[in-house]
Amino acid sequence: MVSGSYQRGRPDATRDARTMTVPNPGRFRVEEDLRGGRSPRKVGPVIWFKAAVFALLVCNTTIFIFTGSVSDALDASAWLVLLALFTLETEFGDRFRDARATAAIRAVRLAAGAGVGAAAIGYFHEGEWLDAINSSLWIAIVAWLEIQIRFARAVAAHRAWFAAVGATFYAGLGAIVLVWLWQREWFDAYDALLWLTALVIIELNVLQASRDRKRAA
Repeated sequence: MVSGSYQRGRPDATRDARTMTVPNPGRFRVEEDLRGGRSPRKVGPVIWFKAAVFALLVCNTTIFIFTGSVSDALDASAWLVLLALFTLETEFGDRFRDARATAAIRAVRLAAGAGVGAAAIGYFHEGEWLDAINSSLWIAIVAWLEIQIRFARAVAAHRAWFAAVGATFYAGLGAIVLVWLWQREWFDAYDALLWLTALVIIELNVLQASRDRKRAA
């Protein structure tokens, strides 16, 4: 039994709990982003759209693995891995700056790049010329994106030239979509259009990362 004098002198724990101010972790994350020169990330329609595109590409890759040729399965899987890596670097690059994470990303990218190259060789060997051209074009696009990420200052100094190269790539991918539609290869056309959408998303991420670096400088 607690004595009455002790009860009168004891702080009201319930009242303290009611009046206690609980820190808002989201506020601290926003403040940290602003101090680090990054724009606060919000979960909105754009994020859901990106997730939907990635999910559809996962479904397409699964279909190619189970119904396509070996080259189709290897090509789709390798490109999906590369897309995931580009997304990690452009959206969450600040969280993967330590040496171990960087080495792991480079190793996975090297393996995926080897898979893409093997798939392209397979397409040429099988006489699948449209697939071979599409794969070769995407290899060039990856090199173009890598240059934009690794050499942001040089790209900023020659923005018009890089924009022209990008427009050429978009035109080439669009032409491949039209050819597949003309050949009534509906699923291939749909898959190519979906990857074209993914390229737009990556390009927007690269531009946003470049703006964030400029604000941080």
